[in-house]
Amino acid sequence: MFPIRDHNPSGRTPFVVYLLMAANILIFISYAGAMDDARLINQIYYDYAVIPARITDGFAFDTLVTSMFLHGSWMHLIGNMLFLWIFGDNLEDEMGHLPFLLFYLAAGVSAGLIHVLTAPGSLVPTIGASGAIAGVMGGYLLLFPKAQVDILLILIIYIRVFTIPAFVMLGVWLGMQFLGSLSSNPDEGGIAYWAHTGGFFVGLVLSIPLWLRRGGVKFWNRTHGHPPHPEQTYKFSQSRIPRIPRR
Repeated sequence: MFPIRDHNPSGRTPFVVYLLMAANILIFISYAGAMDDARLINQIYYDYAVIPARITDGFAFDTLVTSMFLHGSWMHLIGNMLFLWIFGDNLEDEMGHLPFLLFYLAAGVSAGLIHVLTAPGSLVPTIGASGAIAGVMGGYLLLFPKAQVDILLILIIYIRVFTIPAFVMLGVWLGMQFLGSLSSNPDEGGIAYWAHTGGFFVGLVLSIPLWLRRGGVKFWNRTHGHPPHPEQTYKFSQSRIPRIPRR
């Protein structure tokens, strides 16, 4: 189950979202050919990924930024860029271009630091824009909790797109990250659940001043919890999966 779009396109061109997506894609392409060279890819990760033990020792703080633009596979990259594209445009529209860029970087750096705090001695490189994008999702939840999000559900041969409020989708996602945080060992690698959980709450907290300037609860009442733009109506084509009648 993953989101494919929301129903409120932004009111202006999200230049920063496009710039971030382009930067992530081009950087990944620049070293994708090194994936089969263990020595080279390990050197890239050593130089630019977050390695908690190095930061704990007082080194490589710049990797808190550079690691946000590295990804481990095409699917890792595509998944992150999909979430950024869906949730980033409305947030950039509401914040403004430069404030949104600073917000994104602050959320990503904070998520990296939270990961370091939860695994201070780990030598496992950590990469990806997930922490920063989790911050975007936290801000989106605060500002637009009732925005309509289309979800693609795939269960073996059952494929369906359906619409749910953002607070349901983001709440389920956050719950999964939190449960993963409790059950995983960050020293062993894998998904950096604490970075996701922490980044989400950092993004939510950083968005509170903007929410208050917009009127707080009055902003929700005025916009009904949706981005303040005309809603887009989508038509779904009928599923091509054959129906088997009951006997």
